[in-house]
Amino acid sequence: MTQNIAVIAANGKSGQLIVREAVGRGLDVTAVVRGENKTVARHAIIKDLFDLTAADLAGFDVVVDARLIVVGGAGSLYVNPEHTVQLSQTDGFPESFLPLATAMGDSLAE
Repeated sequence: MTQNIAVIAANGKSGQLIVREAVGRGLDVTAVVRGENKTVARHAIIKDLFDLTAADLAGFDVVVDARLIVVGGAGSLYVNPEHTVQLSQTDGFPESFLPLATAMGDSLAE
């Protein structure tokens, strides 16, 4: 029996990867998206996340929420009016936090 799964936020970066992997494994995948389905899923529920109901998801064996909300630390905040210097680039920023602050800043820039 094929598992029937729904992937919420399927058009996002993580969502598209999850959908592709699930389809590749032979699962019956439904993309839950707020606009046009841009995934390889054969089925789609086109609905805003905040309008989804339990009934919309009732028939699935698995529901994956691929929505990613990231609240970064202060390291990526600009500290000058020109927005050219980030807190992580200033003297006194803790060196132990620098790798994470840099990674978070890079992810925000994408």
